[in-house]
Amino acid sequence: MSAVGVLFRRELALAWGGGGGPLLACGFFACLTTVVPLAAGGDPSVLRPVAAGIAWLALALSSLLSLERLFERDLDDGALDLLATGPLPLEVVFAVKAISQWLATGLPLALTAPIAALALGQPIDLAPLTAASALIGGLGFAFTGALGAALALGAKRGGLLIAVVVLPLFIPPVVFGSGALDRAAAGLSPMSALALLTAYVLFAIVIAPPAGAAAIRSAQG
Repeated sequence: MSAVGVLFRRELALAWGGGGGPLLACGFFACLTTVVPLAAGGDPSVLRPVAAGIAWLALALSSLLSLERLFERDLDDGALDLLATGPLPLEVVFAVKAISQWLATGLPLALTAPIAALALGQPIDLAPLTAASALIGGLGFAFTGALGAALALGAKRGGLLIAVVVLPLFIPPVVFGSGALDRAAAGLSPMSALALLTAYVLFAIVIAPPAGAAAIRSAQG
């Protein structure tokens, strides 16, 4: 547990240092949700029906920004070799990195999401549901994104490869998360969509660490 704590603190320090931490992702998220109303003319009757979908799409794209360096920097400086031979299994290292990514990027994005959704015309009473669903979905984005980063490890144009691998995996949480908000806006219960979103996240938590650890071992040769 002490090794997990040390690694966790290291990952959070790396996530917050050298690049502004989550500020880049939150800034991109805010810019994207600002440009869309300007392009659509700012008509609330046009924006309100698609506010949930736009907010979740922006959330997914913003989650991609810091994935490229999640494992690449450790491969470049040799830290990944030390982690592979350390006391923790690679599956645990992968999970710690993914959770740190979620706390450093997913949590600030979840707090930003209600504000962005309000700017798109979403009713204010859906703000708590927007934050909660974004927080759950962000955990799924972190684990599937970390898997994409591990699969692209050592490849040229790794950032592009991560986007190609990860974006199809981001489709289910975007559909389920925006569906939950749409159902709530229509006066229906969002619990079925939230249950599907949670099931996706649990599936990612179970599948991503062993798959990611296998990809890291393959990249190390």
